[in-house]
Amino acid sequence: MRRVNTAPVNEAESVASALRARIAAAIRAAGGWLPFERYMALALYEPGLGYYANPSRKFGHGPQQGSDFVTAPELTPLFGRTLARQVAQAFDATGTDEVWEFGAGSGALALQLIEGLAERGRPPARYRIVDLSGVLRERQRATLAAHADRVQWVDALPERFEGVVVGNEVLDAMPVTLLARVGGQWFERGVALDGERLAWADRPTDLRPPIEVPGAHDYLTEIHPQAEAFVRTLADRLARGAAFLFDYGFPEAEYYHPQRAMGTLVAHRAHRRDDDVLGDPGEKDITAHVNFTGIALAAQDAGLDVIGYTGQGRFLINAGLIDLAREAGVRENALMQKLVNEHEMGELFKVIALAPRASSAGWVPIGFSAGDRTHRL
Repeated sequence: MRRVNTAPVNEAESVASALRARIAAAIRAAGGWLPFERYMALALYEPGLGYYANPSRKFGHGPQQGSDFVTAPELTPLFGRTLARQVAQAFDATGTDEVWEFGAGSGALALQLIEGLAERGRPPARYRIVDLSGVLRERQRATLAAHADRVQWVDALPERFEGVVVGNEVLDAMPVTLLARVGGQWFERGVALDGERLAWADRPTDLRPPIEVPGAHDYLTEIHPQAEAFVRTLADRLARGAAFLFDYGFPEAEYYHPQRAMGTLVAHRAHRRDDDVLGDPGEKDITAHVNFTGIALAAQDAGLDVIGYTGQGRFLINAGLIDLAREAGVRENALMQKLVNEHEMGELFKVIALAPRASSAGWVPIGFSAGDRTHRL
């Protein structure tokens, strides 16, 4: 086993030190090496300690609020109010009346969708949230208190369900497998112990990226078995409806471009990029960009149709963002620019829409009425 650079241990009593001890125990129990996918799951979701399971503040406009990053619905309610137009159309096209949201964060998007749909005369019969974080559930309950009769939290999907699925920045938080090509040989990169320190450690593997990466140079990247498994589960259980997933990422040819030699894995803390993914586990977000081609292929192989794919900016403009922004005032107009500008969220973030074949025929989601890029997947 080949070891590479390490991350220092913080000896202070904290969430990070408690979680690091839990991770160290898991490494020892596994014989001295954990796949990165398992490390990421512990760092983000370990009950009471993981980043999304502990009480630290995650979402906000800036570090002065004690937050680490901002999401589109946290930035401005125009995001959810615009998405409500798309959800209302999907209700009509698929004959459904429930929303299922995965990873609802603070509850901001849920509030915007419920109120936006009500304004359009299409309030959801039920708004169901799938979120495993008890801490975030409590925050969501507070945000959605005025709609408590309409909102329900569930731990897992039922065997069969109907409705419109939404997920904003959900796929990027699903644990990834790290692959490293070093000296022409492929390794799976995991986590080991170097004394008391968490350390990167590589093991030879038969795993490969889904397409060949030209060149002989060293190369680090990710594959996404959990995100693809999530889409297959949707395909198996969504009997009628549609799904709209927003996230940052690329089609496969861009994702595995030979010049993207350091991959996309990164942590976020205090609204800054943090490349020390092993440092202070539980105190920072860990994320990787999404390979949207892999998501589309997993969906199609499992029986879903891809009914749209485009940049977030184009999607929101198609769905009527500009009209809503005109009514919202100067401040919201300024924030709206961040949603659609290419150098902000507009191009980095993409939207993919999926539907069971029984629900896909005869309509085009308004968010993809112009500028659809499905052919580029």
